[in-house]
Amino acid sequence: MVRLSTPLLAALSLVADKVHGALDVNLDDPESIKKAAALVAEDLLTFYHGDEPGMVPGILPGPPPDGDYYWWQGGAMWGTLLDYRHHTGDKQFDDTISEAMLFQVGPNADFMPPNWTASMGNDDQAFWALSAMLATEVGYTDPPEDQPQWLSLAQAVFNEQTHEDRRVPSGNCEWGLRWQVYPSNNGYNYINTIANACYFNIGARLARYTANSTYADLATKTWDLVEKLGYISDKWDVYDGAHLPDCTDINKAQFSYNAAMLLQGAAFLYNYTEGEQIWKDRIDNLVDRTLEIFFPGDIAFEPSCEPGNCNADMESFKGYTARWLGTTMQLAPYTRDKIYPVLKTSAQAAVKQCTGGDNGRFCGFHWTTGTFDGEIGAGQQMNVLGALISLLSPDVAAPLTNSTGGTSVGNVNAGSDEPLVPTFAPITGGDKAGAGIITALLVAGSLSAFAWMSID
Repeated sequence: MVRLSTPLLAALSLVADKVHGALDVNLDDPESIKKAAALVAEDLLTFYHGDEPGMVPGILPGPPPDGDYYWWQGGAMWGTLLDYRHHTGDKQFDDTISEAMLFQVGPNADFMPPNWTASMGNDDQAFWALSAMLATEVGYTDPPEDQPQWLSLAQAVFNEQTHEDRRVPSGNCEWGLRWQVYPSNNGYNYINTIANACYFNIGARLARYTANSTYADLATKTWDLVEKLGYISDKWDVYDGAHLPDCTDINKAQFSYNAAMLLQGAAFLYNYTEGEQIWKDRIDNLVDRTLEIFFPGDIAFEPSCEPGNCNADMESFKGYTARWLGTTMQLAPYTRDKIYPVLKTSAQAAVKQCTGGDNGRFCGFHWTTGTFDGEIGAGQQMNVLGALISLLSPDVAAPLTNSTGGTSVGNVNAGSDEPLVPTFAPITGGDKAGAGIITALLVAGSLSAFAWMSID
């Protein structure tokens, strides 16, 4: 496990002594926020074992039933820690972050490791690309020259997801990005918001970073499709998705990360276009509705699964939402007056219930109750970490571009042209014996993994 530096340990011990191990923070004091965030980050990494002998770098324990977490949440965690580093200046986790992200790039340098084929979604791949893009934008240490570079990794994923073999070829859902990458995966015919929102978000960020309008055009095309399909309602509700053949059976579940992913991407395009009115209007409407739906009483809440049964994926959405609202304040500073007070109230509620675990400061999931609910996990820690650092966002440097200090090397042609479905050697008689068993196991695993998404 990564060790805290001696000066930071001393500082943290003072805080711990003051409150007998509980998480305590003055939200009006940036240094106090940073100290509390350091404690939350330390506790977050207790759920990670990839830096231990015999374990796989980059991933959290899973997938179910071997652990609570799917592959994508590892990528999301490194993005959270990159944001933590950028907001606090704490670089103690750098070696762990770099090892983890580079270990999962896969043989084609595109975040497509073969071990995760059976559950590979376009959104899963995109979350790792989002972390690589964030590394690019915050000036994170570049990998060695013989390793894939952060910007080229984000470009590789965007290029592959632009390919027609990832998309619906015709009909009402034409050009929609599928949820799952492979036709054999359950969910291949689900055209969901998060996969398309991730693509939109990466495209918006690549446009701003590289000043290449092609990325902006493709991002805008995706927004237009999501809007046309009715995934964004007239009231600016953001729904989860719909199925082929015509994407009319809309699943009206609302999750905060769908709305926040679109909002952050809109903020990047607003900034890139130097305040174009259409993106300002979209920001304004999304901010208003996001705060109304997902922050009742100004405290983060997931209405489609809370206070019921949110799974481990859903239990991490609050943190991403807070962080991406933070980025929105950086790129569209006029939004601060509306967003910041809500984030502050929400963070206070989050911190108040961080009283669990042996050290008396682990965080639960339900923030509106004011008490620890006993539900600890990586997602819960990421949520509170995101809530804390979002309060630092307005005073932290906005994301870099390649003309304002960004150093990561890109490759506009990055990505694999390999067929999505691998070709295999001819099947022999001996091979056929185990085919039925393997197929049954794969199907069972897929159904288990994605059952929650099949319920509209």
